[in-house]
Amino acid sequence: MSEWVLGPDRPYPSRIEPLPQRLEDVTAHWLTRLLAPRYPGIEIRRLDVVECKNSHTTKLRVRLDLNDVGVSAGIPEHVCVKANWSGLRTGLICEREARFYHLIGEGLRAPVPEAYFADWDDNGRGNGVVVMEDLALSYGVFGASDDHLGVDGVAAGLESLARVHAAMWADPRLERWSWLPRSMGTENDTEQVRDYWNYIWFNLHDPAYEAVVPAWVYRTPEVMQQALDELSAWELALPGPRCLVHGDAHQGNSFLRNDGERIWVDWQLVRAGSPWRDVSYFLVNSLTVEERRAADRDLVEHYRQHLLAAGANNVPSADEAWQRSIRWPAYGTQAWLGNVNQWGQHSGAEMVERQFAALADYDTIALLTAGKLPRRRFVPGDGAYPLAPALRDEMARRAASSPHR
Repeated sequence: MSEWVLGPDRPYPSRIEPLPQRLEDVTAHWLTRLLAPRYPGIEIRRLDVVECKNSHTTKLRVRLDLNDVGVSAGIPEHVCVKANWSGLRTGLICEREARFYHLIGEGLRAPVPEAYFADWDDNGRGNGVVVMEDLALSYGVFGASDDHLGVDGVAAGLESLARVHAAMWADPRLERWSWLPRSMGTENDTEQVRDYWNYIWFNLHDPAYEAVVPAWVYRTPEVMQQALDELSAWELALPGPRCLVHGDAHQGNSFLRNDGERIWVDWQLVRAGSPWRDVSYFLVNSLTVEERRAADRDLVEHYRQHLLAAGANNVPSADEAWQRSIRWPAYGTQAWLGNVNQWGQHSGAEMVERQFAALADYDTIALLTAGKLPRRRFVPGDGAYPLAPALRDEMARRAASSPHR
């Protein structure tokens, strides 16, 4: 479908122009036109950029001069406009996040940011935009993947995730919404080893990663893909109940308010599925290896009890919850290996070490693959995204010096 044709499944059909593809087209006049279907009579008299952060997506912090209609509608002077003006291929993640905030976020009783507007093109291009609270000016602090929370801090974070998961636990809308994919049912989930192989290779030949990644990954990287394939098949075959899954629940995708509430941001990988993906990812990423080994099973049960307290029914038993959670380092290992520090998180090797340690402690590879033939032939590099030009010189240098070249 042409990028200029807007699909019918949009919240504001009166908008006939597609969302802009270039950052320079984001103006006060454009934002006025965008918001007008929801806020008739609104005018953005001036838009000043406070900060622009481009990674997988664009977070544009702006200051608005609003007329009385905008002020009365409760739109604050400072907002964050989130879309994709970074130039990176991101699939449908921006459209899905916009749908989340429009169709779920407004009425969801869960720890999420406040959004004032969301819209998407619905033309197969994945374009979406959200106008939301500027958390950088809120009382609190953004999480970072390497923040040290300790066991008590992780327990509190799991309580927050339990509220997220309970908010739509066994909700029939999860099955009806065609735009909301099943967890491990999209290429963003199942093809990360294939698609991001060049970035995985880039990290594997960094001395910091070489010090913590087990030798089998260099010898037989296809095992990562096999484990991911088996995890995907296992998750898709799980019976309900299902819930809303964040999909990327590490500390860097959260904001800790001063009152102690942890809210979850970056809903680009939102899914319908089992909660153990979020539970494992947050728990393993947020604890040192020693802390996790001492407290992981108790923390999974702590989460489960708070899920029950929040009203979830037919929750798996303590033993079943544990067995389900220990499969997920097969996802966490490859997710972090494909994420380069240049994209904003600066502790990739530490997260990779934690995920691979959990993978070994839980014997996750054998749990998923023992006695099974690979579901496909995996050739590293085939079908992979090209490495960003800014990383190519560094890749060449690493290739020349790595013992695994």
